Amino acid sequence: MNINQASFSSNWKAGGVNSLGFNTLLNYQANYKKGKNSWDNSIDLLYGMVNNEGQGYRKTLDRIYLDTKYGHSMSEKWDMFVSANFLSQFAKGYTYSKDANGLEVASLISDIFAPAFITTAWGMEYHPVDYFKLRLAPFAPRVTIVNDVNRFVNTDNPTPYGVNPGDKARYEWLAFQMLAEFNKDIAQNVNLKWRYILFANYETLELKKIDHRLELSFSAKVTKFINVSLGSILIYDYDQDLGAQIGQAFSLGMLYSIQNFEEKK
Repeated sequence: MNINQASFSSNWKAGGVNSLGFNTLLNYQANYKKGKNSWDNSIDLLYGMVNNEGQGYRKTLDRIYLDTKYGHSMSEKWDMFVSANFLSQFAKGYTYSKDANGLEVASLISDIFAPAFITTAWGMEYHPVDYFKLRLAPFAPRVTIVNDVNRFVNTDNPTPYGVNPGDKARYEWLAFQMLAEFNKDIAQNVNLKWRYILFANYETLELKKIDHRLELSFSAKVTKFINVSLGSILIYDYDQDLGAQIGQAFSLGMLYSIQNFEEKK
């Protein structure tokens, strides 16, 4: 949980805008293994806002990611698996522009369950070490949900997130998904975590129409409760935008973690 604030007197000559903001992150994992069977679950929740004087509250960070996977061991480093994951956001998202009079106008471009991605996958997982996993799923159907898609339709974007006006969802039954995860302390009190997801629809298989999503985060523990973190997300999705989307955030704040097991030595 991180909070940032700035305020200035009316005669502050260097300039500045009074602001108050926050961002929060919750990461929860629950994993079970017995014999050759395993069940892994992960929850990533991220949300942040900033209130700049004269502009009101604006969203800075927003993510809901849920993942569950059942695995059956085939060897020391390979599992067969079936999984399901959900990706969406908590709140409305806007883009801001100015009209002919120079007044700022907000345009709605996203909302909770607009979009939301539900992907199921069947395949093999490779886990050579504890901190790295690679899932290869030749069969990975995905549903893209856009609640009230007509809100986002315009001349530049006639099918928001690939969903046709009048529909609530897009179904991609024949698809491939690759998911790679890395989570390791690369130095004392310094953690590197990243997740990469590739999604390819066999029916529209072109290089430019393959989806990519990379989430990267560094976190350093300064004291028992104080941490510094730097995170970035890169998204390429032809149905959202013809170019790559990049988001980045830096924070200094409070971190608290608990676990009910001892790390392997």
